[in-house]
Order: sequence, then C-alpha cells, then structure tokens
Amino acid sequence: MFKDLDPILHSQLRLAIISLLIGVKEADFNFIKEKTKSTAGNLSVQIQKLKDAGYIEVTKQFKDNYPLTTCSITKQGVHAFEIYVKALQGYLHTDKN
Repeated sequence: MFKDLDPILHSQLRLAIISLLIGVKEADFNFIKEKTKSTAGNLSVQIQKLKDAGYIEVTKQFKDNYPLTTCSITKQGVHAFEIYVKALQGYLHTDKN
C-alpha cells in the first residue's frame, strides 16, 4: 500500500537541492547555498551524495580566478524525483476506511 521513499531524496536538504534544480535545471553552489540556507560544508556533503547517486552532475571551473561549482539535474534525477513525488502522493491519497 505505501511505497518506499527514496532514501537519497528523503533528506530535507537533498530534496531541497533537487527541487531547486527541477525548476532551474542548473545552479551554482552559492545560489543553492543561499536558497537552502545551508552551510557550505553540509551542502558539499549532500551535493556529493546526489552526485554519487547519479541524480546531479557537478561541474567545477574557475571564473575570474574564483572557483565556480555548478550543479545540474540528470535525467535519472528527474525520474527519481517524479517517482518520489508519486510515492508521497500515495501517502496522501490512501483509502481512509
């Protein structure tokens, strides 16, 4: 009756990151940090977990001699998010007999 929720996405910060990327497709580290009100260290860890799961791609480069980390959602990440949302909807629309 209740579907398992993806443990990667069932973290508040990781879910926030994926939700942001669903809307913008690509965002830099500072934008994500600002929007999620996360610390740089925690955000780095959670981005790495999403990257390891194949849900996002991370590009590191330099812009005006400053490091620039950009994250973008993958097709696998979009698919995982859609499944996660459907599973949550199942929790909301259970038969209440």
